[in-house]
Amino acid sequence: MTPVNSHAPLSTVQVLGGGNAVGGAHVRSLAAGLVARGVRVTVCAPYEADHTYGFTAVGADHVHVPRSSDPGSVAALRAACADADLVHAHGLHASFRAALALSGKRIPLVVTWHDRAHADGPRAHFLRLLERRVVKAATVVLGTTSPLVDRARRTGARDARLAAVALPGTRASVDPEDPDGLRPKVRAELGAMCRPLLIAVGALERHRGYRTLLDAAHAWRRLDPVPLLVIAGEGPLRGELQRRIEAEELPVRLIGRRDDITELLAAADLAVLPSRWEARSPLAQEALHACVPLVATRVGGIPELVGDAAELVPYGNARALADAVARLLIDPERRELLREKGVRQAATWPTEDETVTQVLSIYDELTQPRPMV
Repeated sequence: MTPVNSHAPLSTVQVLGGGNAVGGAHVRSLAAGLVARGVRVTVCAPYEADHTYGFTAVGADHVHVPRSSDPGSVAALRAACADADLVHAHGLHASFRAALALSGKRIPLVVTWHDRAHADGPRAHFLRLLERRVVKAATVVLGTTSPLVDRARRTGARDARLAAVALPGTRASVDPEDPDGLRPKVRAELGAMCRPLLIAVGALERHRGYRTLLDAAHAWRRLDPVPLLVIAGEGPLRGELQRRIEAEELPVRLIGRRDDITELLAAADLAVLPSRWEARSPLAQEALHACVPLVATRVGGIPELVGDAAELVPYGNARALADAVARLLIDPERRELLREKGVRQAATWPTEDETVTQVLSIYDELTQPRPMV
């Protein structure tokens, strides 16, 4: 006999495009937490995403769904979602494919926007059309920042809410003055033993603000000692940026994509974030966790994320960026104050457990108990 209060496990499908590191890490964390609470989780993503993030290692099933450019991706996704109680898509393109796959079905669709899609010209118009299609199909849109929630509502979302999204993994505060740690080794590797070290992290793309950052580096050449700016990341602007660095003899190094960002930050004197737009910036979160003073642009979700625990400057203003960095380098008391504020601010951010709890409560709200057969 089946107990009266027994229910079949909730069956969910997480849809991921595979190209966004923040989304991939979040889905792995979410899958682990949901599986631990008895939820069946299937992650639909390219093979390489499972290899990178290990969805199956935390108890989720993985179904290979090609990237959006593959004409078979929607059909594969439709088959994977056929028996789902709820589908949760992450990112604009994954959400659009999920909406197409669920067309005509009465399966709730939850969409999480981790960031804005960045484009100019005709492609920007195309992306706005995708956004409208997605928010109309979604039962609930979750935005990782208030500006993203507002954008979803303006675009026509029926139900848009602020998501509790943690930075996956435990980040312990790092003592930047610890002479026995990795700091001296990393600084020696980067060539910053007797000079301040500035760290910027992110893909070398137009919206990241690296052109402005190089403009600011001109001013830092007048400082004594001259700080070294190290940029970790790859992207289409690498050639252009490297040519400028060499032609203008800027104190800047491009070191490519790195997997040791925590160690790089622990060695840095300051972190710099010059972007045109950011949501819940991983660099900002890592910097505050690592007790590294941050200079960032006052854009998107950054003010909400960091509060008064960082120096904020207008986007595209090289002078303001250069001056903020120069002031911090000569003011150890201000740097220490930002470290203390950063620890307090980071303590207010959602934990992974709180993130899973919020998502599960939304799932429960959108689905009905299913009696065991």
